[in-house]
Amino acid sequence: MRRPEEQKMKRMESRISRSVLPFVFGLYAERRTFSLRLRYTICEIRNTTLAKNLCHTLFLLLLAVLVCAGSVSSADWEQAIGERAWSFPRDHGSHPEHRTEWWYFTGNLADKSGNRYGYQLTFFRHGIERTPKDPGNPWSIRDIYLAHFTITDVSGRKFWFAERTSRAGPGLAFSDMKGLNVRLLNWSARMVRNVIHLSARHKETEINLELVPQKPPVLHGHKGLSKKGPGEGQSSYYYSFTDLATTGTIRTPLSKQPVHVTGKSWFDQEFGSNQLSSDQAGWDWFSLHLSDGRDLMLYFLRRKDGTVEQASSGTIIEKNGASRHIRLSDISVDILGQWKSPKSNGTYPSRWRIRVPSAKIDLTISPYVPDQELITEGSAGITYWEGAVGGRGTSAEREVTCEGYVELTGYAGNIGGIF
Repeated sequence: MRRPEEQKMKRMESRISRSVLPFVFGLYAERRTFSLRLRYTICEIRNTTLAKNLCHTLFLLLLAVLVCAGSVSSADWEQAIGERAWSFPRDHGSHPEHRTEWWYFTGNLADKSGNRYGYQLTFFRHGIERTPKDPGNPWSIRDIYLAHFTITDVSGRKFWFAERTSRAGPGLAFSDMKGLNVRLLNWSARMVRNVIHLSARHKETEINLELVPQKPPVLHGHKGLSKKGPGEGQSSYYYSFTDLATTGTIRTPLSKQPVHVTGKSWFDQEFGSNQLSSDQAGWDWFSLHLSDGRDLMLYFLRRKDGTVEQASSGTIIEKNGASRHIRLSDISVDILGQWKSPKSNGTYPSRWRIRVPSAKIDLTISPYVPDQELITEGSAGITYWEGAVGGRGTSAEREVTCEGYVELTGYAGNIGGIF
């Protein structure tokens, strides 16, 4: 005999499966009826102790169905193969012929009192069907959009994270094909002439920033084709604005009111359809601003057998904007410390010595705040560490300081084959 609470949960599960699943797949034609039913269901969920488990279970179910539905027709998506005829500002926009794409902003900022902050604002587009069954219907799903937003308060040693997931429409999420203009609800990134405007707000955390490129776009890998493995198409098209002068305001629960900040940001855009193989566990990615004007990007793809994928590489960007590709054989990274997450039990590298002998670079860096872990149960469904770092060392035989961001995936569950 089921208890009343169990019976109520079963009724809610049944009601949600009839209302929300059609919403996801664009099969529910009468939006008014759906809206009323969903609103009633949400009110019921909010008033039960089973809310959190039910919503989490529902999300995982929807995400699994969406990913499985998309994987059936993965061959329909264009692969990142061969050179690309790059065209800016058009290539700052969306590339819907490719299955997976992201617009990635990170930055290191400071207020007039010298208090330091880090931020991340990332938009992901993941294709479900290249040609939706009813393209004229705004509820007919083609892509899902995900976004992550973080702020690190270095002085306060605090880290805040928010996430969002949505289908495109109508009016929920959007990415323009003509240039940089991507939005998920009230989080947005858009480029007007030569200025990138970022805006995101979640509860007491908020950014409103303007980013101005100080160097031209940098094409990584071979003219923008970034290899991720030996297989054909196991690549992405990848470029960056590595030096973005940044001004604006930032707000946290500690500051209460918006604080004026300045600093530097980094923008990555990457798109492809078949990047990681199932035998790859995750990656380590570094983006660093050196005080002598050089910028450094490195990524290491880790295989499940503990080795590093030979396609891993990096890029050095000089003060004048000139860049050159560096191979894995010319990079040395030693892990000097670790941090174990009390939430996920994942153990992450937490201090590094980075050497690039051909560029006479030798740096030691560490996180400003140890816990900058994102557990994305409400969006991507993966757990990773991404945070602000700083350090010092030498560049071209001169002493330098550096700041930047590090991303670590696959330390709290493998992610091979997801991207």
